[in-house]
Amino acid sequence: MRELKRRECNFVMLSSGEKWDGVLLTSPEEVQDGEIPATEETLEISVERAIQASRGLDSAVQLVFGVDPGPRPGIAWLADGVVVGSAQLEQIESVADHIVGLSLAVEHKRMCVKVGDGAPLIRDRIINQLILRGIETLEVNEYRTSQGSRIKTHLHAATRIALMGGSRVHHIRELNPTEGDLKEIQRQSRIMSLGNLTISTELARLVACGELSMEDAIKRA
Repeated sequence: MRELKRRECNFVMLSSGEKWDGVLLTSPEEVQDGEIPATEETLEISVERAIQASRGLDSAVQLVFGVDPGPRPGIAWLADGVVVGSAQLEQIESVADHIVGLSLAVEHKRMCVKVGDGAPLIRDRIINQLILRGIETLEVNEYRTSQGSRIKTHLHAATRIALMGGSRVHHIRELNPTEGDLKEIQRQSRIMSLGNLTISTELARLVACGELSMEDAIKRA
């Protein structure tokens, strides 16, 4: 119910045995033909499937995702050129999994992901996730995409990125954190450890490349 409210969806809660002519979200154990199973782990994807079903969108020729890279990446997705949703993620590592999950909500013939060229280190980490999944990936010039309200800047940028042309990326990117990247991660380690320690440059490099979580780096330090 919280997720449906967050997505500003109208809904009703049914008792067991009540009939319903609309889209029905229920537990996997109770699901019947045409109903959508939902668990705590699949909540966002299940709600997205329900939203698309309520709009009559059960198939599309092409799905396009736009990604605005950053510590909290913004994602927008289009079906045959129509914007159908957006989300802001809390972790860089979850981008590819989230996109794959969303893509399962709509039958499609082709899918591609367009990634903005800002935040180079995070951009390349996201691109590598997508390439390893075998997903068609394009890099888009982000110039003048971050317009709109500050609250939803990443979502507006992700939508514009999805609508723009880009250059196809075929190969895994080598990750080369800058000195500024490493210092920022060390600064974050001080904040997360309540000022008790600063992780080393080598640990910061592992965190920057996604090989170690900040929590594990602090434990090692």
